[in-house]
Amino acid sequence: FTVDAVVQAGVGYTAYTALLTQAGAAAPVATVLKNNTGHTYTWARTAGGTYTITASGNAFTNNKTIVFMNLGEYAGGGVPRSVWARTSDTVVTITTGGDGRITNGSFEIRIYT
Repeated sequence: FTVDAVVQAGVGYTAYTALLTQAGAAAPVATVLKNNTGHTYTWARTAGGTYTITASGNAFTNNKTIVFMNLGEYAGGGVPRSVWARTSDTVVTITTGGDGRITNGSFEIRIYT
Protein backbone atom coordinates (compact mmCIF):
# COMPACT_ATOMS: atom_id res chain seq x y z
CA PHE A 1 0.00 0.00 0.00
CA THR A 2 1.10 3.55 -0.63
CA VAL A 3 0.98 6.12 2.16
CA ASP A 4 -1.62 8.08 0.16
CA ALA A 5 -3.86 4.99 -0.13
CA VAL A 6 -3.66 4.40 3.62
CA VAL A 7 -4.49 8.05 4.37
CA GLN A 8 -7.45 8.01 1.97
CA ALA A 9 -8.77 4.79 3.50
CA GLY A 10 -8.52 6.30 6.98
CA VAL A 11 -10.17 9.59 6.02
CA GLY A 12 -12.86 7.94 3.91
CA TYR A 13 -12.96 10.46 1.07
CA THR A 14 -11.01 12.01 -1.77
CA ALA A 15 -10.98 15.77 -2.25
CA TYR A 16 -10.60 18.58 -4.75
CA THR A 17 -9.64 21.76 -2.87
CA ALA A 18 -9.01 25.17 -4.44
CA LEU A 19 -9.03 28.91 -3.94
CA LEU A 20 -11.46 30.54 -6.39
CA THR A 21 -11.66 34.00 -7.91
CA GLN A 22 -14.22 35.11 -10.48
CA ALA A 23 -14.50 38.48 -12.27
CA GLY A 24 -16.67 39.94 -15.02
CA ALA A 25 -18.08 37.42 -17.48
CA ALA A 26 -15.21 34.98 -17.01
CA ALA A 27 -15.21 31.47 -15.57
CA PRO A 28 -13.87 31.13 -12.04
CA VAL A 29 -10.09 30.73 -11.85
CA ALA A 30 -9.02 27.96 -9.48
CA THR A 31 -5.72 27.75 -7.66
CA VAL A 32 -5.75 24.04 -6.89
CA LEU A 33 -4.39 23.18 -3.45
CA LYS A 34 -5.20 19.47 -3.51
CA ASN A 35 -6.72 17.01 -5.94
CA ASN A 36 -6.48 13.33 -5.10
CA THR A 37 -9.72 12.34 -6.85
CA GLY A 38 -8.11 10.92 -9.98
CA HIS A 39 -10.03 13.37 -12.20
CA THR A 40 -9.29 16.69 -13.86
CA TYR A 41 -11.77 19.56 -13.59
CA THR A 42 -12.90 22.38 -15.86
CA TRP A 43 -14.63 25.56 -14.68
CA ALA A 44 -17.19 27.44 -16.79
CA ARG A 45 -19.55 30.40 -16.42
CA THR A 46 -23.04 29.41 -17.63
CA ALA A 47 -24.85 32.65 -16.67
CA GLY A 48 -24.33 35.67 -14.44
CA GLY A 49 -23.50 34.26 -11.00
CA THR A 50 -23.83 30.64 -12.14
CA TYR A 51 -20.78 28.44 -12.68
CA THR A 52 -20.08 24.77 -13.24
CA ILE A 53 -17.19 22.52 -12.42
CA THR A 54 -17.05 19.51 -14.73
CA ALA A 55 -15.08 16.38 -13.95
CA SER A 56 -13.23 14.34 -16.56
CA GLY A 57 -15.21 11.25 -15.49
CA ASN A 58 -17.99 10.12 -13.17
CA ALA A 59 -16.57 11.72 -10.03
CA PHE A 60 -19.62 13.06 -8.19
CA THR A 61 -21.31 10.00 -6.72
CA ASN A 62 -24.94 10.56 -5.69
CA ASN A 63 -25.36 10.81 -1.90
CA LYS A 64 -21.56 10.69 -1.42
CA THR A 65 -20.55 14.13 -2.71
CA ILE A 66 -20.46 17.28 -0.58
CA VAL A 67 -19.23 20.82 -1.29
CA PHE A 68 -17.86 23.34 1.21
CA MET A 69 -17.35 26.89 -0.04
CA ASN A 70 -17.33 30.55 0.80
CA LEU A 71 -16.98 33.68 -1.32
CA GLY A 72 -13.74 34.77 0.33
CA GLU A 73 -13.02 38.48 0.36
CA TYR A 74 -16.48 39.53 -0.88
CA ALA A 75 -16.84 43.30 -0.54
CA GLY A 76 -20.16 43.80 -2.33
CA GLY A 77 -23.37 45.10 -0.84
CA GLY A 78 -25.95 42.93 0.85
CA VAL A 79 -25.54 39.52 2.38
CA PRO A 80 -23.30 37.29 0.28
CA ARG A 81 -24.63 33.86 -0.50
CA SER A 82 -23.59 30.79 -2.40
CA VAL A 83 -25.33 27.51 -3.08
CA TRP A 84 -24.26 24.34 -4.82
CA ALA A 85 -25.99 21.40 -6.46
CA ARG A 86 -24.75 18.07 -7.75
CA THR A 87 -26.16 18.38 -11.27
CA SER A 88 -24.91 14.98 -12.50
CA ASP A 89 -22.14 12.45 -11.97
CA THR A 90 -19.79 14.84 -13.78
CA VAL A 91 -21.11 18.35 -12.97
CA VAL A 92 -21.54 20.46 -9.84
CA THR A 93 -23.26 23.85 -10.26
CA ILE A 94 -22.42 26.86 -8.08
CA THR A 95 -24.70 29.90 -7.78
CA THR A 96 -23.55 33.13 -6.12
CA GLY A 97 -26.30 35.61 -7.05
CA GLY A 98 -24.07 37.64 -9.39
CA ASP A 99 -20.70 37.91 -11.08
CA GLY A 100 -17.59 39.20 -9.34
CA ARG A 101 -18.54 37.89 -5.91
CA ILE A 102 -15.77 35.33 -5.41
CA THR A 103 -12.31 36.56 -4.42
CA ASN A 104 -9.96 33.99 -2.91
CA GLY A 105 -12.98 31.94 -1.89
CA SER A 106 -12.40 28.53 -0.39
CA PHE A 107 -13.85 25.61 -2.33
CA GLU A 108 -13.74 21.92 -1.56
CA ILE A 109 -15.52 18.91 -3.02
CA ARG A 110 -15.35 15.73 -0.94
CA ILE A 111 -16.29 12.41 -2.47
CA TYR A 112 -16.89 9.76 0.17
CA THR A 113 -16.13 6.10 -0.39
